[in-house]
Amino acid sequence: MDTIICKNVEETIRWGFEQMAPRLSVGMVIALTGDLGAGKTHLVKGIALGLGYPGEVTSPTFTLLHEYLGGRLTLYHLDLYRIQGAQEAIRFGVEDYLPAVEGVTIVEWPERIQSLLPSGTQWWEIQILEDLSRQIKIRI
Repeated sequence: MDTIICKNVEETIRWGFEQMAPRLSVGMVIALTGDLGAGKTHLVKGIALGLGYPGEVTSPTFTLLHEYLGGRLTLYHLDLYRIQGAQEAIRFGVEDYLPAVEGVTIVEWPERIQSLLPSGTQWWEIQILEDLSRQIKIRI
């Protein structure tokens, strides 16, 4: 397990941009966990920028899915905070993105659909530390 410390939002975005985006490949699924406000969307923003997506990156909490096109890979960003479980996610069509056939899928609140996640899913956990820095643990 790798552990990274990001001291602020800018470092979190930069780490996603510089360190993680170059390592991503078609079909990868990343389960991104952390409390509300932990910095999950900031990390996704850095990854989208690192993949070459030129537009704004926001949380899909109310739309459930954002697709970021135009970069090296398509990025599918799912936020399942409002989903109650796997059956509701299936009705939404979440299985079409697990794994993505032409890009990478990042799932926030993945524990709500854990039974649907493919083998090989990477688990990334973001925790806010006492000094307000972020600790990111990666399980591959």
